[in-house]
Amino acid sequence: MTNQKIISPRAWAELLLLGLFWGGSFLAIRIALDEVPVVTAVLHRTGWAMLVLWVVVFAARLPIPREPRVWGAFLVMGMLNNVIPFGLMSWGQLYIETGLTSILNAATAIFGVLVAAVVFADERLTPRKAMGVGLGFLGVATAIGLSNLATFDLRSTAQLAVLAGTVSYAFASAWARARLGHLPPQIAAAGMLTGSTLILLPAALVIDGPISLDLQPVTWAAIAYYALIATAGAYLLYYRVLAMAGSGNLMLVTLLIPPVAIILGALVLGEELHPRAYAGFALLALGLLILNGTLGKRRN
Repeated sequence: MTNQKIISPRAWAELLLLGLFWGGSFLAIRIALDEVPVVTAVLHRTGWAMLVLWVVVFAARLPIPREPRVWGAFLVMGMLNNVIPFGLMSWGQLYIETGLTSILNAATAIFGVLVAAVVFADERLTPRKAMGVGLGFLGVATAIGLSNLATFDLRSTAQLAVLAGTVSYAFASAWARARLGHLPPQIAAAGMLTGSTLILLPAALVIDGPISLDLQPVTWAAIAYYALIATAGAYLLYYRVLAMAGSGNLMLVTLLIPPVAIILGALVLGEELHPRAYAGFALLALGLLILNGTLGKRRN
């Protein structure tokens, strides 16, 4: 077994920055949703980020893939990693707090382990991983409060929608490994966002109607943040940290996002979370640390 990479001070700094970028996106999305319909808000996210990443690709003179199967893979990846999770989570944020959305979003890593164990022979579910997954599910159940699901109102439905988005992320991760692993990360990200934008543009026109650009300055600021910084910039930063720290350590970013989102939601939106949400996050964090190998891993 290979040893997990040590996180350098520079990698830690960029990991923290990535956590700030993604943590702030929950507030920005919620602000935009006050004026922009859900599908159109997601289209803004993928469309503007797509343009930025293609500028990066052309500036770096990276070869553009021409095979139809690669572009087909981009469409599937865009659906799994952008259209479905961005749409479900944005809709969910209309009915639950930004902080709670970010906590439930941390379940992405839990579902990712399960999907990988089913799809890939080298990702079997070890006892350590099973313990981490079990704690993660307990954390999700605690954060939601299973008794609340008995009523099945908009709030409980919104929480389930966010969790469904994390399942889609998990399948996207497996798809990326199987179909896009041979591509430069900038190409993979730009192609994925192109695929999702091609799906979202007609969907937004049909579901939301004509797309208006006559928006309030605060809405444009929110869109600029979550599209340019928390999507285009975050994808580029993500791959930098991945190269420096490895996928296991990169998982730690899921622990950095909720505190940022919770604090911003409280300061800007006046949100207050039920104590069970914090207890659920603590259990989720413990499960993620075990999955990461920080806790419960036998040293050689």
